[in-house]
Amino acid sequence: MKNSLQIEPQVYQELVDFYGHLFDMPPLSAKIYAYLAFDFERKGLCFDELVETFCASKSSISASINFLLNAELIKSLNKIDERKRYFLINEGFINIRFEEIVTRMKREIKILDQLSEFRKTRVDNTEYDKRYILYKSLLEKNIANIQETLDKL
Repeated sequence: MKNSLQIEPQVYQELVDFYGHLFDMPPLSAKIYAYLAFDFERKGLCFDELVETFCASKSSISASINFLLNAELIKSLNKIDERKRYFLINEGFINIRFEEIVTRMKREIKILDQLSEFRKTRVDNTEYDKRYILYKSLLEKNIANIQETLDKL
């Protein structure tokens, strides 16, 4: 890998592993995304730089870029004086990601409420009910905390 950005190899590898698992990315997509995290000046990297950096085929880089664009993990930028597109991490993705987490937690609460109501018609278990109420409260507090933070971003 030829570096056009200065990276810390250990941190880079940890980012590759973390994002690869978190977003269920193909390996090259995870490598590109982690690499773009080191673009601290947010200038972006062009397609050719990515091909050269990762010594991968143009079709592989293109497929990885399209994956990242479709997932809204990165965005493209066209500079006025150039034809090239530059790719950089989508700073708005934090909001997208956490809004998705909130949606999943709300959906989980709804489903668990339905299950709890059904369970009450079959079994009387106050210990289960206490744990369920505690878990639901945890989800609701996390939803409120995340939404409060998103409002500040």
